[in-house]
Amino acid sequence: MSIVVVGGMDRLERHYRREAEKLGHQLQVFNSASARMSARIQGSDALVLFTNKISHKARNEAVATARKSGIPVYMYHSCGLCTLRDCLQCLGCGEHSPG
Repeated sequence: MSIVVVGGMDRLERHYRREAEKLGHQLQVFNSASARMSARIQGSDALVLFTNKISHKARNEAVATARKSGIPVYMYHSCGLCTLRDCLQCLGCGEHSPG
């Protein structure tokens, strides 16, 4: 499963990637707005958005792109590793509903 994370902390990016690899997911992380962010979101299976560590402009762009492409959006205020881990585990088992 290909997942895009928008937001989060730079120092946790390698930990985010490690957790995704453990669960068999491919992870793209964007800690800030990027020119290629929309293209990466369009080709993914899910979008995880950490709302406390991203600009409103980047958040709106990511959500609009995902919704236009029919990609589920999971929003969390917290950007900790445990939050991502819980989300990834639920995505793998299909129990999580997008927010």
